[in-house]
This record gives sequence, C-alpha cells and structure tokens, in this order.
Amino acid sequence: MSAGRLSIAHVTPFPLGAGHPVSEFVERASAELERRSHEVLLVGPRDPVKKLLGTNELDVVHVHEPFAPSVSSAALRHSYSLNVATFHVPQERLFSTQVARPLVEIFFGRLDARTVTGPATGALLERYFPGHYELLPPGEEGPEAKRSWGRVAEELEALYRRLVARRHDPVGDAEAQRRIASRPLIDVDLHMHTDHSPDCATPVDVLLETARDRGLGAIAITDHNEVSGALEARERAREMDGIEVIVAEEVKTAEQGEVIGLFIEEKIPRGMTMAETIAEIRRQDGLIYVPHPFDRLHSVPDYEHLLDIVEEIDILEVFNPRVALTAFNEEAERFARKYRIVPGAGSDSHVAQGLGSVRVRIHDFEGPREFLEAMRDADITRKHKNLVYVQALKLLQTTGRPKAAKRQVDGARPVRGGRPRKRRGGRPASKS
Repeated sequence: MSAGRLSIAHVTPFPLGAGHPVSEFVERASAELERRSHEVLLVGPRDPVKKLLGTNELDVVHVHEPFAPSVSSAALRHSYSLNVATFHVPQERLFSTQVARPLVEIFFGRLDARTVTGPATGALLERYFPGHYELLPPGEEGPEAKRSWGRVAEELEALYRRLVARRHDPVGDAEAQRRIASRPLIDVDLHMHTDHSPDCATPVDVLLETARDRGLGAIAITDHNEVSGALEARERAREMDGIEVIVAEEVKTAEQGEVIGLFIEEKIPRGMTMAETIAEIRRQDGLIYVPHPFDRLHSVPDYEHLLDIVEEIDILEVFNPRVALTAFNEEAERFARKYRIVPGAGSDSHVAQGLGSVRVRIHDFEGPREFLEAMRDADITRKHKNLVYVQALKLLQTTGRPKAAKRQVDGARPVRGGRPRKRRGGRPASKS
C-alpha cells in the first residue's frame, strides 16, 4: 500500500446496482474515493463477507445500516479493522432492534465512528442508542447541486484518516529490541493480588514461592488501590533467586473503570478521573495496562471511555482466565488488533492456585521501556484452570473475614506444582 493510500470496504445490505438509495450512496462515494487513489472493496448482501474481510488487509470497514440481521452486522462480527457505520433511514428497524438490543449493543460497541445522513436520523438514534453521530449527507446531482459526491468522499477520507492516525506504531524502539534479542526467554504473569488487596488472602511469601515454583521469571503484583504488597514482595524477592517483581497497582477511577499502572513506586489514590489516574502513572514513568477491558462483570471503561484513551494505552489485556465469558476476551483481542495495541495477559489470581494459569513468554528486560518492547514479540500461553474452583477458593479464603487492607489465612503455604523452576540466568535476583 502506497503512503497515504487507504484500503476500505463499504458494506451495504441492499443489492448493488439496483438503484436503492443506500447502495447508490455506497457506489457513488466509493467511486469518488477510488478517484482519490484509495482501494475500495464493495460488499453486497450476496457476497461472502467473512471470506472477503479475512483475505483482504483493510484499514477501514464501513458498514451501512448495520442493524441485525444483515450483511452489515455480519461484517461487524468478522471485522478486525477500524469500523465506521452510516445510518440512513432506520426508523422502520428501530422497533425490531429493541427486541435484540443486547446483540445490537455488542455491534455498536465495535464502532469507532458513527455517521448519519440526516439530522432526523441522528436525533432518533441518539434517543435509542446514545453516542456521537457525525452528520454526513449524501451528494447531489446536476449543475446546481449544493453538495457534490466529491465533497462526500473528501469528508469520508478525513474521517478515515482521523481514525487511522489513532492506531499505535507497530514498530517500536528498534535499539531496545536489539538489546533484548539475545537475552533468555522468561515467563511472566502480569496481573495478580496479595493479601494487601481487600478481596485477597494470599500472603506475599506464599505468592512469591508459588511463582518461583511454577517457573515464573517475573510477576506484576497489582493489588487494588495499593502498592504496599508489591513493594514488600520486591524486597522479599531480593533474597530469592530467579524472580523479578514489577511494582504495580490496579486503580479504581471515579466513574471510568479500572486501570493498572506498571512500574510505579508510589500509591495512586482511587477515585480520580481516568485522565488524572493516567497522568499520575506517567508522572511515575509507569506503563498503562488496561485489565479485562470488556468484562461487564468487572469495573471496566465503557467503550466510549476506552476510545478516549486509545493513544495512552501501552498494553491491553486480551486474555484473563477469570473472565466468565469467552466473548469478553475475544472483544479485547479484537480491539487490540485494530488499534495495534501491544497485547498482554495475566491470571488475575486472588488465590495462589490460579497463579500462572496464563503466562507471557518474553525476552528478559531491564525497566519499563525494554519490557514494553519485549511484549511486542510476546507469546501468550494459557493453562487450563477451573474458574469455578479458583473462585470458590477465593470466597472461602475471604468471605466472613474483616474487610481490611490486609488479611491473614491460618497456615498459608505455597502451592506446589506447575512448570519446573526456571532461573533468570546470570543476573541479579532483582532490581529497583
């Protein structure tokens, strides 16, 4: 693809070439986009949408009238590209979509931009499906036309470029990548809790010894709204061989869900806005890690809030074994792919038995910058753990105990088993 050229699919649920107003919009706008040197794929109701989207490298999938069931909703189901929707005259379908509202909202949650062809359509959609709708009327024909199809294409191109500009740089820091390329591979778990979290009863020593026994070379301790457990673990790890502790915190924002700061040193207070929390993580030279981003059973950012911080996210958690529905993890993977965000994973362990149920294999690293570069080439592996079992253990260990910053479990011991112990060869036991 040449510089500046975009690859775009336009998807319409109405037959192409049949004179339907929606398909006419698609055909005329696409023709003008091609004149502007963009590559355009037209997809109609009889086309194999899954195959077409899967075999073409696309920057943008633009769907028209994406109410289910239609080829447009199928395109949203199979798209891993940036998605734009245009709503033309949806009044006749709005009533029927209320019955299937949960499904429709999933598809709406995959839209990166919404446009409408008229103010009345925008007002109607805003009433039923609140969000930002950009007005983009069709073109007109004739010498006295006030709006040309060339103008429509120009506005579409500006919209597409705005979205594409938000994708992350997939290349990264080449110098840091060269430094770590010859280092040994280690397994890391990026999301776990100790008894410094109010909903966890695993002592620091138990967590560290279990992590070492299971062959983890590094762990990120992400207690809820607290760093004391991670700081304690880092000090204890200095007396152990072969385990690195990343000090982190899972912070509850005011109304925009949770976010994890990796490689921080100071506790970040809960209850700030997402923007304020991210600014504090950056002040500490930390990395932004978004956990379980689509799991509605956790405190997560709404899709609009997630879009607000796309440029700030360093790592997006695409697999969390404590997520009840596989679809939530799949949505996270889809989001990371289309915005080219570095993917991550963690066990979110609240009991030692869950530690290492997902692990990320990366080259050994020094500090947050090298860690981020190592994550670009990470291999995420999953080890089956019974979700009901580990959740039951969590409840047994925490239910009925005082809600304090730190819990104690009588006779707590490391959990044996898992992978053979691995050491971080030839390196100090830990680093600050």
